[in-house]
Amino acid sequence: MRILLVEDDVSIAGSLVDGLDAAGHEVVHVSTGTAALAAVAAAVAPIELVLLDLGLPDMDGRDVCRALRSDSAVPIIMLTARGDEFDRVLGLELGADDYVTKPFSFRELVARIRAIGRRTAADSTSAVGEAAFPPPNPESAQVLGPLRIDRRTRRVHLRSADGADGSETARDPGAGDELALTAKEFDLLAYLALDPGAVRTRTDILEHVWDANWFGPTKTVDAHVAALRKKLGDASWIEAVRGVGFRLEPPR
Repeated sequence: MRILLVEDDVSIAGSLVDGLDAAGHEVVHVSTGTAALAAVAAAVAPIELVLLDLGLPDMDGRDVCRALRSDSAVPIIMLTARGDEFDRVLGLELGADDYVTKPFSFRELVARIRAIGRRTAADSTSAVGEAAFPPPNPESAQVLGPLRIDRRTRRVHLRSADGADGSETARDPGAGDELALTAKEFDLLAYLALDPGAVRTRTDILEHVWDANWFGPTKTVDAHVAALRKKLGDASWIEAVRGVGFRLEPPR
């Protein structure tokens, strides 16, 4: 993969460049957020993945992530010493595909990069993860109460409670606000929606939504679930079954 490394620490950047190069990747290194945005915009060959440090000298890495995501679908892995749940959830909500806390194992980082590479088609417009769990009817959208999931277009709409009175909004399953989901959030929601009410274990979710050979903590699932709940506006959409996993059902 052609990787953009955004890291201002020279020693960390040097070891990552050497290691990733040895692993067969082409690495472009910059040390500021401004340079990162310019590198993506001016790249002759497309950047296929961004490794983004959050503690940059000129701007917060989260602002860089937000700017990249506003006009690009390039996968982003955040590299940071900020390991609190709030920081992880915020990073994922801003559009990051993964979040690695420093200090980290280089083997783990390479495994995560390879997992993203296996999931990402050469055409950046192709749907991520659709082949892993084809919908019951790929030609039609799935409606769960006020929620409409269209796998063909990878768009999700949520009808407000105001439309529950028999109005035109309520009769039209396509009405409602479109949710701004990251690629991984959409894949997670679509997977849970394949069998509404069924409990999906964290292991099942990782294998189907992330990768069968996922190398990392299952807390990644919890962070994405937390981000999804916030965007759905009601935590009861996704119920946690203690010690097992999660299930998706319309709130009662």
